[in-house]
Amino acid sequence: MIKVTPIKNSPITTAMVMAAGHGTRLRPLTDATCKAMVKVGGKMLVDHTLDRLQQVGVKRAVVNVHTFADDLETHLRKRTIGPEIIISNEREELLETGGGVVKALPLLGDAPVFICNIDAMWIGFEDVLGGMIRKWNPDTMDELFLLAPRSATLGLDGRGDFKLAKDGRISRAGADGSDWFYSGVEIFKPQLAKPFKVEKFSRNKVWDNTLKRRKAYGHILSGFWMHVGDPKAHQAAEAVLVQKDKMEQS
Repeated sequence: MIKVTPIKNSPITTAMVMAAGHGTRLRPLTDATCKAMVKVGGKMLVDHTLDRLQQVGVKRAVVNVHTFADDLETHLRKRTIGPEIIISNEREELLETGGGVVKALPLLGDAPVFICNIDAMWIGFEDVLGGMIRKWNPDTMDELFLLAPRSATLGLDGRGDFKLAKDGRISRAGADGSDWFYSGVEIFKPQLAKPFKVEKFSRNKVWDNTLKRRKAYGHILSGFWMHVGDPKAHQAAEAVLVQKDKMEQS
């Protein structure tokens, strides 16, 4: 098991957990619950995320809610460890990844934050989030993306998302594809979202601006990434975690 130690005087003490999605592709697992509450390895996806954030010293987690929002809020109130939970309410309208962040800006503050997709899981060979914090340089970076190598992923096929230069900067993969998938976790400066309205849009619009300024960087995930996006991937992730537990107990 990888030992994770909270980073003293960490510049990243707040996170946003993107938990408002319908989880349509995960049906029938999401017929009666939200995606964030689907269990993998005996633990809800939202708890996997919040527990990882706690390990690196994150104190506040803004969680957006929409589908089965009451159930999710009830569960979050029962947590007795980890970050303080602050709800960003999207009950009336699901705002997608970009609009959800804009709506949450008053709750996030001005300092850099983690943004975590709820369906991103990994088995780390080292302290992944801690590595991102240590790599973060606000003087040169506006966003730092966690990138998973195509050779060590589960739940995604096809071309990658970004190309990674030797200096750590990233660019869109383009038609040729790449060896790197965006793994659903980034460090983000909230002010990047301030020019946008509270409306439905993808965070790709924000990324495009950062990429044009050449202020988007990548951090390679040392481990195995699992995108729990459909029942087949969910079943495979369960099998991976069972095998991991057996190895740790042997």
